[in-house]
Amino acid sequence: MELHDVWFVLIAVLWTGYFFLEGFDFGVGILTKLLARNRPERRVLINTIGPVWDGNEVWLLTAGGATFAAFPEWYATLFSGFYLPLLLILVCLIVRGVAFEYRAKRPEENWQRNWETAIFWTSLLPAFLWGVAFGNIVWGVKIDQRFEYVGDVWDLLNPYALLGGLVTLTLFTFHGAVFTALKTVGDIRARARRLALGVGLVAAVVALAFLLWTQAHSGDGKSLVALIVAVAALGAALVANQLGREGWAFALSGVTIVAAVAMLFLSLFPNVMPSTLNGDWSLTVTNASSSPYTLKIMTWCAAIATPIVLLYQGWTYWVFRKRIGTQHIAPDAAAGAAH
Repeated sequence: MELHDVWFVLIAVLWTGYFFLEGFDFGVGILTKLLARNRPERRVLINTIGPVWDGNEVWLLTAGGATFAAFPEWYATLFSGFYLPLLLILVCLIVRGVAFEYRAKRPEENWQRNWETAIFWTSLLPAFLWGVAFGNIVWGVKIDQRFEYVGDVWDLLNPYALLGGLVTLTLFTFHGAVFTALKTVGDIRARARRLALGVGLVAAVVALAFLLWTQAHSGDGKSLVALIVAVAALGAALVANQLGREGWAFALSGVTIVAAVAMLFLSLFPNVMPSTLNGDWSLTVTNASSSPYTLKIMTWCAAIATPIVLLYQGWTYWVFRKRIGTQHIAPDAAAGAAH
């Protein structure tokens, strides 16, 4: 296996890790409007992801940086062609981070309600737009012989990509619901399980349609295996959720996301961005990659840094592993003076 193939796999792993981790905290952000009935319950939901949401975004930064260094042509075409949707995602992530930090800085109800609304929308929009973006990457876009995107933003809003957006939105919401059931106690835990069932059934329908469409368009034997794993894991997650086995439900919903993302990358390889104008103009792992020397240096850096990142992030999840409920919210926090 050549180094550019290795880095394609590593970038796929980084995006998979990002969607697994950021997926459930996007889902929890969406649930602040769908599940929480009052301010203490919204605070419970925010507290379940409060210690980890910013660490989850490290995977996005690493995936973007690795793409820039390992496949500069891919990075240039992707970020220039998808400029508006990616800018919107970036703005959402910035506002979302500010909302988490600023929400409790003042006790006024309107102040906190506005930031909670910001958390909801800045969780929902990226959850949808990431699916649209990756749908276009897998399906292909208008790339000319200079490897430049020559379409417009409306070309990105095609049926396949929009269906991909619905898949990530529903899967992330389901992932967040089972995470909420895993991390909370009391009535909010029971309601999270009921909501997870409804959202999970919708996710199963749209995900099956999207993955079958992907398989028919550009799949092979390996992607078919990933499709089967994703569908089986999602079905098992729904069963585990109904049985009250929240740990298994969360693990299996994570397997669903991992298998679905793996299928997309398996369907894509050896391309990194197919051209719908001419197959010879597609960006591939070969013509979009950096020099072998650059890839070699990056490999050594990744071998040293990756275990460190995994260790500290795993430690964070271990420290904040206990369940919480409204009884753990101090009265002054429930009244609006939370911090």
